[in-house]
This record gives sequence, structure tokens and C-alpha cells, in this order.
Amino acid sequence: MVEAVQDARVVVTGAGGGIGAALARRFAAEGARVVVNDLDADKAAAVAAEIGAVAVPGDASLIVEEARAALGGAVDIYCANAGVASGGTETAEDAVWDLAWDVNVMAHVRAARALLPQWLERGEGRFVSTVSAAGLLTMIGAAPYSVTKHGAYAFAEWLSLTYRHRGLKVHAICPQGVRTDMLDATGSAGDLVLVPTAIEPDDVAEALFKGIADDRFLILPHPEVAAFYEARATDPDRWLGGMNRVQRAWESGA
Repeated sequence: MVEAVQDARVVVTGAGGGIGAALARRFAAEGARVVVNDLDADKAAAVAAEIGAVAVPGDASLIVEEARAALGGAVDIYCANAGVASGGTETAEDAVWDLAWDVNVMAHVRAARALLPQWLERGEGRFVSTVSAAGLLTMIGAAPYSVTKHGAYAFAEWLSLTYRHRGLKVHAICPQGVRTDMLDATGSAGDLVLVPTAIEPDDVAEALFKGIADDRFLILPHPEVAAFYEARATDPDRWLGGMNRVQRAWESGA
């Protein structure tokens, strides 16, 4: 059991399935009181009923007050897990870019606005951001997703460096492929890049709990991402050349 989680009041967004449902189940199993959020009210209710939690469906970034009420007045841990995997290039319509920006970045910003005053006043709180390895690296065929996941990672990093001395704990989860509906939606690009090393949602939850126990900001359910990230930082041209080879392999149908 992770001491920081026992009896904690937790919100998990996008928890009707996939990584979010796995996080909600794990928090409940660790003794936390959980609010399950999802746009799909039926899915949220099903997961909540399974784990003895409370379902609060709706826009993930606008349910903080309702979640507080359901949890007895406060939220201790907020998991900003809801996201959209928007594919496409620079030619993707503005509506696609706008949705990716709103869900993958601005939902986190709006949640932080609602949460931070209470957390900073009491000197503690925990913000968990499900980012993606695409936020550290990139993803072929998915410009809106890659760009906005970089934004999500940057915001989590900014929160941590700005408020850690005031008791805020921040964790950025950056997995590669995870066997969820979102992975299925990535099509041939996901089949090439993500499927071969895909893990289960429960593996992501396990990585997060190890990170919480170790008080680590960056959570890498795929440890190899650390080496990729280092290569990107130390020799970006070589790394970009390697990624361009992956892009060409995808374009050729290899």
C-alpha cells in the first residue's frame, strides 16, 4: 500500500475505460475514495459501481466543485487523464486542432485553476497528468496529438517547478502504446510504432504508484523512453533522421 494514497480523495478523468479505469481501480484498491469522471455517463457509472466509487460525468475540467462535494469538500489527488488522439498533419482542420488543444492542454489548465487555491492554502495536493511519450518525443501521422501532448507535459513541468515548495506534487505519465481503444484508433501508424511494445492499462497504473512512492515527477511505464528522450536531447539531428526513417517506412506501407 502507498501511504500517500490511503484515504485520499481522488478524481480520475476519462475513467470510463482504458488507462483512466485502471487508475480508478488501483486507487480504490489502495484505499482511496474515488470520483470516476467520463463524458460517457454510462461508462463512468459502470466503473464507479464496480469499485465502490462515485460517478461524476461531464467535461473533465468543469467538475471540480461537484467532485469536491461528492468527496466531502476537498480533492487530494486529481488525475488529468482524459485526452483525445487527434491524427493528421498541418492540414488537419482547425476544429481538430482546437479540440486537441482544449482537451489535452486547456482542460488541465482549467482544472489547475480550480484546484490550486485550496491546495496552496493548505500546503498540499497532487496533480497527475497522463501525457504520453509523444509529449517527450513525437508521433508520426499525428501532429495535433503530438503538439498538444508536448503542451500537456510543459504545463505539468511548469506546475511542478512553480509550486513544489508550496506542497504541490506533480506526476507526468508518459507511456508509449497502451492496449486501449485509443491505440486501436491510431491505425497503421500505431501498428508500426506502438503495437509491438504495447502494455496493459494496469501496467500504467503500477508505474504511477511506484512513481508516487518514490516521489518522482516523470513516470515512464516504458523505460526505454528515457533513452529515446536522451538521444533526442543530445543529438537532435540524428534522432530526427531516425524518426524520418520511421515516417518513410510508414508511408511505404512497410
